[in-house]
Amino acid sequence: MSPLSGPAGTERPAAVATTRPFTARTPLTWLYAPGDRPEVVRKALVSGADVVIVDLEDAVAPHRKAYALDATADLLADPHPVPVHVRVHTPHDIPTLAPLPGLRGLRLPKVTHPTDIARIAALAPGVPLYPLLENALAVEHAHAIATAHPAVRGIALGEADLRADLGVREDSGLDWSRGRVVVAARAAALPPPAQSVHPDVADLEALAAGCARGRAMGFLGRAAIHPRQLPVIERAYLPTPQEVDAAREVVEAAAADRGALALPDGRFVDAAVVEGARRVLALAARAG
Repeated sequence: MSPLSGPAGTERPAAVATTRPFTARTPLTWLYAPGDRPEVVRKALVSGADVVIVDLEDAVAPHRKAYALDATADLLADPHPVPVHVRVHTPHDIPTLAPLPGLRGLRLPKVTHPTDIARIAALAPGVPLYPLLENALAVEHAHAIATAHPAVRGIALGEADLRADLGVREDSGLDWSRGRVVVAARAAALPPPAQSVHPDVADLEALAAGCARGRAMGFLGRAAIHPRQLPVIERAYLPTPQEVDAAREVVEAAAADRGALALPDGRFVDAAVVEGARRVLALAARAG
């Protein structure tokens, strides 16, 4: 059983809601930085990442965990212009972190069941929670975890651990799990999940290709482990000029008609297509 797992239980019924609309501030880049290296965390804060994730788990050696927690608490004693999340190691980290004014979210590794979320939410009232699904059982419970508590603001896969758990050798072997988490997030009225990290910081071409595949599958943005990955991720997830033009045409055509309509080129669009076009334009706004 993982440090964040708990006994079996029942999840909260899924809320009937729509996903929050995209805006120019919708995060596309989530940069991890090791909690035991405060100087790296401070560099991450000025890297241009939309969100900085201070890692107290895999990036920190066991004998450095206590120092990493103390250093992170010092960092979060004051708020920062960039949202700062913390990927905790165990629930014992949470009482130290939850009251701090600089904390904007908790990343919860190895969540397997919705009851895990209720237990964490009780330790961190009012703090947004982001469960990471890192094994087969977590993927099976994806929607239940996503709807377990109102504090859940997003879900994502932890692909390194999931790959090991499933014995997957080819990247495509994770595609079913990726699709599952995208659908679960949408069904729970959460934002589209961000992709898991690309571990080879030197291979930016492969990173870009992976982002293109992720975008096609319904992901939005990606976690990173080095600042050089950030512009590649952002470019991959921002709409192209052609996509912006097409979206603008749809939105303008819909402005005068609330029902289904046909565009001049013969394309037939309905309300869902119009909403998708509005999301494209909102993302395009962040690039000016």
